[in-house]
Amino acid sequence: MQKILPEALGASLYIPAIKNDILAHANGLRLPHVRSMIFCTEDSIGLEEVRFALNNLRKSLPSFKKTPNKLRFIRVRNASVMGQILSMEGASNVDGFVLPKITANNIGTYLDLLSSHDKKFHLMPTLETAEVFDQDAMKKLRDLLLTRGVQERILSLRIGGNDLFSVLGIRRSPERTIYETGLGHTIASLASTFKPHGFNLTGPVFESFAHPEVLKREVVQDLDHGLFGKTAIHPSQIPLIEHFYGVSQQEFEVATAILQDDAPAVFNMHNTMCEPATHRSASLKMVTRAEIYGIREENLQIRVAV
Repeated sequence: MQKILPEALGASLYIPAIKNDILAHANGLRLPHVRSMIFCTEDSIGLEEVRFALNNLRKSLPSFKKTPNKLRFIRVRNASVMGQILSMEGASNVDGFVLPKITANNIGTYLDLLSSHDKKFHLMPTLETAEVFDQDAMKKLRDLLLTRGVQERILSLRIGGNDLFSVLGIRRSPERTIYETGLGHTIASLASTFKPHGFNLTGPVFESFAHPEVLKREVVQDLDHGLFGKTAIHPSQIPLIEHFYGVSQQEFEVATAILQDDAPAVFNMHNTMCEPATHRSASLKMVTRAEIYGIREENLQIRVAV
């Protein structure tokens, strides 16, 4: 299995698998700037459309070409749908699967299905059920993933914000980031439960097109919570999200200095204490982000519009 870094995900665009141009998307003919795409057979399509979506994938998967710097995933509706996709010609042409509504009680079904396939797919389980609000349940899921030996295949854990709001019976205002709602504490808890054990988490979707300033704040808060990668509901959101995945010149200079073999144990740079023993991990991620997304232009104007 070729190693994929979570930093390579960028803003992942969800594309309903009923679209007639999924092959053009997959092969980079449409929206070539999209780094990762997720062909969805779950909530973005109706139950009556599942058969059409599967037939669409069956026709398209064999023609997926190897496309550099473009990651392609399928969000399955359930384990039965995954089994059907795994049996299709060309299934190995995708990089992996997004698994819906994952808990400690159902993850094993998916892992057992995947164990019979020659390719070791990358996986992105989605945390979006009532169990997310139970820290013991999340610890149980984390420990199960660790004991099943699949951690290296878990590219990221995705946080299903809209489903979690649905569990709470609310819909957030587009004028507030997700961290300014009742889910803010929950996301912080997920980060502290999973990240110390090596799991990446991605930021939830921001579903408004009319509040780019709020989206900007939310992406920055994602990063402040250690989340990397974010679901995009429209291609126009991608440049704004990925702008903040670039690093500032000052951040890059500090990270590079910390990673020097001859760096002092503690030093001052840009009026900030730098301590390689504790800052090395974050600095490595910062340099990786710079390699992928470049140095951020602080005053760049980015517009989000449909």
